[in-house]
Amino acid sequence: MRRINRLLTPLARAATRASAAPTQPATASGFLTIGSTTYINPTGTYPLFHAADGTPTPIINDTDHPLTIITESDHSPPPADLILAPGERTETRRGDCVQVG
Repeated sequence: MRRINRLLTPLARAATRASAAPTQPATASGFLTIGSTTYINPTGTYPLFHAADGTPTPIINDTDHPLTIITESDHSPPPADLILAPGERTETRRGDCVQVG
């Protein structure tokens, strides 16, 4: 019996490590407005669509978390991401998505 317990101990440890819930990003409290779309208590990443005529896209951060406007680029060095603190707003012509947190 002792040998069986000794053999199963590594499996039990692996099971307890794997059963831990994956961490979810914290939900921001408030409103995120991108263009004409408003998200309530946003979490995660949201697409950033730009107008065809080249007018800047307004982004309003009325949440309690900072926002990062992420620009994916093949340029070297890549352009720096824009960060909006809670309560800030901006208009931008660049960026691919907005990430909360």
